[in-house]
Amino acid sequence: MKILRMGLAACLAASLSSVAWADTVKVGIIAPFSGPFAHYGKLFKDGAEAYLKKQDGKFAGHDIQIVYRDSGGPNPAGVKTAAQELIVNDKVDYLGGLVFTPNAMAVAPLIQQSKTPTVIFNAATSSITPRSDYFLRTSYTLWQVTQPLAKWAYDKGYKKVITAVMDYAPGVDAEKAFDTEFKKLGGEIVDNIRMPMSTNDFSPFAQRIKASGAQAAYIFLPGGPPNLGFVNAYNQNGLREAGIEFLGTAEMDEFDLQKFGDAAEGLLTAFHYSAAHDSDANRDFEKAMKAQANDALLNYASVGAYDGMHIIHKMVEATDGKKDGAKAIEAIKGYKWESPRGPASIDPESRHITQNVYLRKVERGADGKLKNTEIENFGPHQDYGLQQQ
Repeated sequence: MKILRMGLAACLAASLSSVAWADTVKVGIIAPFSGPFAHYGKLFKDGAEAYLKKQDGKFAGHDIQIVYRDSGGPNPAGVKTAAQELIVNDKVDYLGGLVFTPNAMAVAPLIQQSKTPTVIFNAATSSITPRSDYFLRTSYTLWQVTQPLAKWAYDKGYKKVITAVMDYAPGVDAEKAFDTEFKKLGGEIVDNIRMPMSTNDFSPFAQRIKASGAQAAYIFLPGGPPNLGFVNAYNQNGLREAGIEFLGTAEMDEFDLQKFGDAAEGLLTAFHYSAAHDSDANRDFEKAMKAQANDALLNYASVGAYDGMHIIHKMVEATDGKKDGAKAIEAIKGYKWESPRGPASIDPESRHITQNVYLRKVERGADGKLKNTEIENFGPHQDYGLQQQ
């Protein structure tokens, strides 16, 4: 495992007394800092350190030290080892990060045993938080953002929809979420397509969608090259001209958005955050991110880390910096705040974030860059997937 150590108090380590060290609260963040998913590591780092810098490196008067571990990607065994090292050797008080569902699942027994509050910045499968009483989540789940989209599609007159998802746990979650709500309302799912994770050519799937008779296609892709490949196939195979509406969630993420060019204009997604969200809290977030790094990006991963550190801040306040996982978790249940994404709270039962979900449309801004314009606010939504557990 590649090890990265950072934190505002780290450079003072040599001069700090043993009493001062005892007063330092340690936060371990596990994320990919190498390999094809390394951008998540930077997004988490920028979001977490932007928040910490805004607090002058202290939570409730306690110095905060962040200790990073590189997961490299989906790596349950390696992440379990990393979490154990952070808890046992580094004696962290809190954990955060975790991009992938299998990685989050792998740490559940460790945090349950050690009573280490762990804030998930990204992993979006509903079944994660029930695995440990010490999990919290500041990202989203596929059920949370998909169910209101399915209702919107039905209400808009789309009675026949096809789903096309990547064939792994989050994709299956997304498919089930759309199917469940859309069928409950009386809609018809004409086909469910599960695309292998190794897919590079999406044309055969686009042709299958076009021939299905569907009025709209609900899509779930994991980000990066698959997003670009599918959107190109959607346009090149005439789905837009055929009037088959593209309905997605994170596919138009700000990390990739400018790479799409004209192919993305007009595409619709339902999601909990847009960098174009119009609020003072989001403008403050933008300022904090720019102060952290010139190339810091506002997107769902960086805001998940930023809000994750805010939650840890409140737990440190509640425990006066002492290591008391049960008290920290109890203190944050039901907590409400104004996030850069809008009003947010931690559900006291699920320990998952309740937040607004927005219908977004890709448009050109005045600066010529693509942006996700929020055209409708579906209001606050919880994680409906927990009802399926």
